[in-house]
Amino acid sequence: MAWGFRSPRREPAAQARSERGQAETTGGGKVGWGFEEGAEIATGRTALEPLGGGRRYDVYLVWDERLHALAVAKILRPARLQDDSAVRKLQREAELLERLAHPSLVRAFDAVLDGPYPHLLLEHLDGPNLRRLVKQEGPLASADVLVIGRQIAAALHYLSVEQVVQIDVKPSNVVLGEAARLIDLGAARSLESASRLRAPFGTDAFMAPELCGAASGAGRIASAADIWGLGATLYYASTGQVPFPRPAGAKGDEDPTVRFPQLVARPEPMPSYVPSALETLLLRMLAPDPSERPAAADVGDELAKL
Repeated sequence: MAWGFRSPRREPAAQARSERGQAETTGGGKVGWGFEEGAEIATGRTALEPLGGGRRYDVYLVWDERLHALAVAKILRPARLQDDSAVRKLQREAELLERLAHPSLVRAFDAVLDGPYPHLLLEHLDGPNLRRLVKQEGPLASADVLVIGRQIAAALHYLSVEQVVQIDVKPSNVVLGEAARLIDLGAARSLESASRLRAPFGTDAFMAPELCGAASGAGRIASAADIWGLGATLYYASTGQVPFPRPAGAKGDEDPTVRFPQLVARPEPMPSYVPSALETLLLRMLAPDPSERPAAADVGDELAKL
């Protein structure tokens, strides 16, 4: 995939037209920075194009002179600059990325936590995320699902050894390039911190039952929650559907079993083209009881045998 970028170093016309980004409203009414191409967000670091973002962050493709390479900047949104919680989350993610290093985890190169544009500088992965690829191309071949699963399971095993729970394993957080990589540690936390969660946390369709029912003490949140998320992600990659579909408007329903059918339902049967051995493994990963799910290393080993 070619971005067709212009390096600010080589194209004077691409220099910043303003020194500060001007806040603008983006999709969903969120206010983002609205940087023009070439706007400087830090010394030697210029914005090229927006890549997306979430409630707290803008994500931009940038050119970094120190690296002399493309990178990705995850920038705190204007409305969040005075939000102590958002700043702490960015700092926590920076600290995690600084100490974690694995071939299947995105790398961080820098963190700027003060100044006008607090941000993380992350590795640019030249490939689509799994959610986008499945939406565009349909379900993946089982051979591809096995490779993706092994690579992400290796990252989850490493995180478990490091006593970290990623918490938000889902298709949009898996980027496919030369290899599958797990991105976004914004929700990640230590095992000790994860065990104290007392509210539903994550992305509904990819949340383990214990994450859905955290408020009611449904179970201690640990590395098994990431295994559930990976199981749901590989189910989606294999079928193009989530394992526990729900009706429109379910997110606002007062009944938690409507919003989170995984609390009471079984996964939808997988199509016949999915190998039975793979289906069996995914159903074990999606077990409602965390103690019944395989460990990440075992998932990788089993996928390698299929």
